[in-house]
Amino acid sequence: MEKLYDSELRVMEPLWADGPTSAGELAKRLAASCGWNRNTTYTVIKKLVDKGAVSRSEPGFLCTPLISREDVQRLETDSLITRLFDGSKTQFLSAFLSEEQLTQSEAQQLRAIIETWK
Repeated sequence: MEKLYDSELRVMEPLWADGPTSAGELAKRLAASCGWNRNTTYTVIKKLVDKGAVSRSEPGFLCTPLISREDVQRLETDSLITRLFDGSKTQFLSAFLSEEQLTQSEAQQLRAIIETWK
C-alpha cells in the first residue's frame, strides 16, 4: 500500500467512521470541515481509488474503504521507524518515552501490551 497523504486521510476519516459514503456526501462534509470544493474532494477520491485504498461503485458514486485505519497506522509507524530509527522499535520507543510524561494509567497499559507480546 502506498503512503496516504494528509488530504487523503481527510477523506478516509469519514469513511472509517461511517462506512460506505457517496462522493457527494463526502464533498459536502469536507466543504464544511475544511473548505474544500467538490472538485478537490473528487480528485482526492480518485487518488485513493488509484492507490487501492477506496473502491467506487454505482449508483451514486459510493465510496467504500478498502483499508482500515489500523492498517494505515501500522504502515505509517513502520515507515517512520525504518526511516528515522534504522528499523529499531527499541530506539523509537526510547526516543518517544524520553520526551513524554506518561500517566500511571498509560504506563500500565504499555506494560500490559508488552506482556501480551512476550
